[in-house]
Amino acid sequence: MLAQGASDMHGSVNVAPVLRIQGDLVEQMQLPVLEKHTLLGMAEAILSVEQFEHLTHQRSCDLGYSNQNGERFRLNFYFERGNLAFAARALNNAFCTFEELGLPAQLAVIAGQKDGLVLVTGTTGSGKSTTLASMINKINEERACHILTIEDPIEFVHTNKKAVVHQREVGEDVLSFADAIRSAMREDPDVMLLGEMRDLETMHAAITAAETGHLVFATLHTNDAVGVIDRLVGMFPGDLQNTVRQQLSMSLRAVVTQTLVQSADGVGRIPVNEILMVNPAVSNLIREQNSSQIRSVMETGRAQGNQTLEYALALRVKSKLITREKALQLTSRKEQFENALKVLNR
Repeated sequence: MLAQGASDMHGSVNVAPVLRIQGDLVEQMQLPVLEKHTLLGMAEAILSVEQFEHLTHQRSCDLGYSNQNGERFRLNFYFERGNLAFAARALNNAFCTFEELGLPAQLAVIAGQKDGLVLVTGTTGSGKSTTLASMINKINEERACHILTIEDPIEFVHTNKKAVVHQREVGEDVLSFADAIRSAMREDPDVMLLGEMRDLETMHAAITAAETGHLVFATLHTNDAVGVIDRLVGMFPGDLQNTVRQQLSMSLRAVVTQTLVQSADGVGRIPVNEILMVNPAVSNLIREQNSSQIRSVMETGRAQGNQTLEYALALRVKSKLITREKALQLTSRKEQFENALKVLNR
């Protein structure tokens, strides 16, 4: 898998393994099809007794796994058509700098916030976890603080550098996200990583923690930095939405949306980031339920670190990292992209 440069592997009964290479699925026809007993034996060898029981009763199981070579993977075992299947994602514990990952320098500014909520959003496979890990690693290297992560499962393993880092895995170290977040407030964290916000209790706890002096990082599956605000508010019952909106207006610090785009040479994928920095103007628009005006603030606020998707795409095209054709496929605001490209090419 790693030797072929794959990011993911999929396995199911009576099918040869399938690898995701540079974003595309490639069936490994040269390999034998996976037998039912092979997949069962793999699960029994990797999973603990408790994890195997969870798989049996809940019909799926997530975990982090390190092989004998120290290579780390995120695994998901599940059932489909009555048979066991799995998905594996390769994890890189050699932390890269923002520059090495091709990420904007503004992420260092965001990682330097002292409190508040930072959301990293994007679709599955967009590199959110890698970007978050790099931000946590930068804090670990530069700030004497207590970092607490709550993950399901733990993906990137952090060791103490300048900071003290504790990582709790749901199912292994704590029963649920909600339990972990409740106890976190008694564990004196300065920085918290909550992973994906999957339910209302986790969302509410994240916002509350950000309000009370903690720097909180979390992820959501959205591909629009502006839209994430209304989506987050909309997940709460109607009678709570105004309160949540007020809380977000005071606690939200930044939204970073990420997508991976095939490089111009076809060899790899390039991150493209939309960045919303929450300043007093944006905070007021959130509070006044006027999210539609936030994009205009982003377009005129590049000096404050804001970056629209269209401008980010134009930067990549100007640098010849991605093609103009590929960029146009990724935005519905094609005129704004073309205008940004013209400005950059002057």
